[in-house]
Amino acid sequence: MASETEPVFLIFGKTGWIGGLLGDLLKEQGANFEFATCRLEDRAAVISELDRVKPTHVLNAAGVTGRPNVDWCETHKVETIRANVIGCLNLADLCLQRDIHMLYYGTGCIFHYDETHVIGGKGFTEEDKPNFTGSYYSHTKAIVENLLKEYPNVLTLRVRMPIVPDMTYPRNFITKIIKYDKVVDIPNSMTVLPELLPYSIEMSKRKLTGIMNFTNPGVVSHNEILQMYKDYIDPEFKWSNFSIEEQAKVIVAPRSNNLLETERIEREFPMILNIKESLIKYVFEPALEHKAELCATIREARGPR
Repeated sequence: MASETEPVFLIFGKTGWIGGLLGDLLKEQGANFEFATCRLEDRAAVISELDRVKPTHVLNAAGVTGRPNVDWCETHKVETIRANVIGCLNLADLCLQRDIHMLYYGTGCIFHYDETHVIGGKGFTEEDKPNFTGSYYSHTKAIVENLLKEYPNVLTLRVRMPIVPDMTYPRNFITKIIKYDKVVDIPNSMTVLPELLPYSIEMSKRKLTGIMNFTNPGVVSHNEILQMYKDYIDPEFKWSNFSIEEQAKVIVAPRSNNLLETERIEREFPMILNIKESLIKYVFEPALEHKAELCATIREARGPR
């Protein structure tokens, strides 16, 4: 039985990537938590789940991003709306009625470099309005972020190009670009999950609200990440670049590229590492322990080049 002061977490998104990682973290911390088993858009089922568990904190990592990528959303628009907009708002609304804090893992892929936010210039703040709706996925995420701002019990985290240590995991940004024949080379804000996810649990405990750019400070480009991979793992690794115009010919929906300002997260967590330092500490240095095996696995996955 939880004490009156002990947080009780309810995670939505049990079968998802971030939801699973959150469960692992809370288990390691010895926290009181459960995974929700209902669909977000099923209001009656969500009510039943909230009233049964009686959480003090809800972590919403549910939604659809598409498989194998966001291009899926272009041909499944109703399903994308149902999960990313209706379901998310449903949960936020029911949490508000019960005075429960909700932390929502949203996206920062709702911005794109423009005339006033050029590469090497200032980034987008939490107050800026989304300017990228090139993909239907980003379109729905921008809509729901704007609506969630009206809920005083919600914190929306803008996650970008999430990275984990496992460079064979298909949803890891590094895994994706390692497998491509060609990549664009654009500096971007990114989220190193092993460093930042524990911060998000603390944000939930602090009951922060509003919007938070949930990325490491600074930017890193595709080429810089691949060079790190070459330096740390496979000295024979080779790749080539192509332009955004050339990339557009092999994808359905345009992709977001941006710099998100990180003053707010740096105020809350002054120890947060710059993106390149975080990549080295949490991804590339740990990978040295199984360098040969990792190198062989990725070479096999890539095939002859």
